[in-house]
Amino acid sequence: MSHRILLVEDDAINVKFMKVVLTRKGGCDVLISEDVDEIIALAREGKVDAIIMDISLSRSIHEGRNVDGIYITKLLKADPAAARVPVILATAHAMFGDRERFLTETGAEHYISKPLHDPDLFMAEIRKVLPTS
Repeated sequence: MSHRILLVEDDAINVKFMKVVLTRKGGCDVLISEDVDEIIALAREGKVDAIIMDISLSRSIHEGRNVDGIYITKLLKADPAAARVPVILATAHAMFGDRERFLTETGAEHYISKPLHDPDLFMAEIRKVLPTS
């Protein structure tokens, strides 16, 4: 079974790397969006198995204001229908304590730091949250 991954990322290089790794190494179908309403709808409707969420987004707008991945993840986790979808925070914010702080603050299931260079390690981290059946 092919997993469907929603990639919420604003950097074209990161999008390309993650999409190639997820499709070629992981056999995943990849959707890409920065649209907050679309992200929530895909999660609510069960159309994705996991979400990789960049923390620093430059083009995501919700209710007339710019929002980041922290905000979007909190929205997802506050919605009972969307909360079941695991969220992996992907960020260059890799200071001591950031991992624990971001996971606690958002309710996300996992955290990976960027830049991403090792395709096998990246895919291994993603598999940690994917459903097994």
